[in-house]
Amino acid sequence: MARAAMAQAATGMTSRERVKRAIAFGHPDRPPISHAVLPAAQIRHGKALDDILASAREDFGWEYLPDMKREDFPALYRPGRNVDDFGTVWEVHTEGVCGIPVEWPFADWKAYPSYRWPDFTAGPPGKGRQYSGHMTGPDDRWYARGGWITFFEQMQQLRGMENLLMDLADGSREVYRLRDDLLAFNLRWLDKWCALPYDGIHFADDWGDQARLLIRPEQWRSFFRPAYAAMFQKVTSAGMDVHFHSDGNIIDIIPDLLDIGVKVINCQANVIGLEVLKKKVAGSVCFRTDLDRQKIVPFGTPEQVRRHVVDVFQHLGTPAGGVIACGEIGPDTPLENVRAMYEAFASYHY
Repeated sequence: MARAAMAQAATGMTSRERVKRAIAFGHPDRPPISHAVLPAAQIRHGKALDDILASAREDFGWEYLPDMKREDFPALYRPGRNVDDFGTVWEVHTEGVCGIPVEWPFADWKAYPSYRWPDFTAGPPGKGRQYSGHMTGPDDRWYARGGWITFFEQMQQLRGMENLLMDLADGSREVYRLRDDLLAFNLRWLDKWCALPYDGIHFADDWGDQARLLIRPEQWRSFFRPAYAAMFQKVTSAGMDVHFHSDGNIIDIIPDLLDIGVKVINCQANVIGLEVLKKKVAGSVCFRTDLDRQKIVPFGTPEQVRRHVVDVFQHLGTPAGGVIACGEIGPDTPLENVRAMYEAFASYHY
């Protein structure tokens, strides 16, 4: 009997039901597990990492995703300088580690009138769209989460981060035009995802640094919140859950994100503070956990990793659910810590 089938037979709960119950605080039998493996970790550890992942009871159908060959890496992971579908040039120094944009289509606003947005009518975007996902039919046994839709980051990749922040400070007419055109583009792209039988759609934008939001919360609410609200509304109207990832200290906007429809959040809990999150939002949103990938997961001992998992779950979850077990695996994560993380996931009970 296959591993997933044995797990279901033992509990009577499919992976899909387990995830849905965790999100809805509906008493899942255990926290569902979600893999998060950076390409560079796969390159470094190879089969040894594959064997650990295969031993974990992942609940999002990871083992059925097509293998990404190294020649198919998107521009932001391929060594050297490569151009993505939007015309942004990425420079990557280490294969499988996200590079940085070094040339932008709108470095000069004079290029805007002649710009042509990518045409994805034939299917999902190609090598330039970060974690673009697969638009194949989901399997009912697993919770199917599609997309990796960015907005703030895509604006940076089109205009350049420093330019964009100056535009926002100046309130230029062009930055409003870029916002509105990118929103229209993303809404067209979301139409394709929402036409398929997915359970959730994943959005991502890194909004914080180690201490605070990158722009004033008031400006975020006036300029960006309406765009996110429009995208999230399309997803929720299709009966799907909104998943949102953001690095940094984003506590100032988490209530806004929940208010406009986010059901699952993946944030840097140790940057924000576990006690802060427990006090302000735990119990009102499901956390796809982001274990401490700055210190504990890459540099701690296996026992420290195990204790950290329990600490995070106890702060962010409730007896009824609210936690999806996840920890990013980077190239600097020792295999013994990866193994300890998954052992802690499997042994945790509400």
